[in-house]
Amino acid sequence: MDFMQLATERYSVRKFKDTHLEQEVIDRILAAGHVAPTGCNYQPQRILVLNTDEALKKLDSCTKCRFGAPTAMLICYNKKECWTRKYDGKTCGVSDACIVTTHMMLAAWELGVGSTWVMHFDPAAMRETYAIPDYIEPVALLVMGYAAEDAVPAKLHYEYRPLEEVVCYDTF
Repeated sequence: MDFMQLATERYSVRKFKDTHLEQEVIDRILAAGHVAPTGCNYQPQRILVLNTDEALKKLDSCTKCRFGAPTAMLICYNKKECWTRKYDGKTCGVSDACIVTTHMMLAAWELGVGSTWVMHFDPAAMRETYAIPDYIEPVALLVMGYAAEDAVPAKLHYEYRPLEEVVCYDTF
């Protein structure tokens, strides 16, 4: 599959088969996140894999947006390991975690695994539930699994604003 086809056809799956992902599939998705570019290649990403019924049951206390997915990955970054912009002190941790998440999400789709990028979770509950240290910042939750036979994209998935509305050249 070429990249534009992959990027266009991928959608947020919100209905899954009740089958945990095989370790080989998880490893390939993680490998895609591992090679994602990060600021100065510091690689501050930290990924928590949740692939057991017990771990997922605990996840339900942190988000209502698991959608019955049999596997999830919480993508975080280590605040102590981020590149920092000298002009304003902004770190690239969130950006790095988002790039890693995107790589993993697209790799999953190429492997026949559906996912949904979830931002709607309680970070404090995540920290407590999974013993996440203060210097590790949760950014994104990928709930994933094999799509149910009747899974479909959200109504607006294939609707895009005209490119002219979202792209500017030289000035806003």
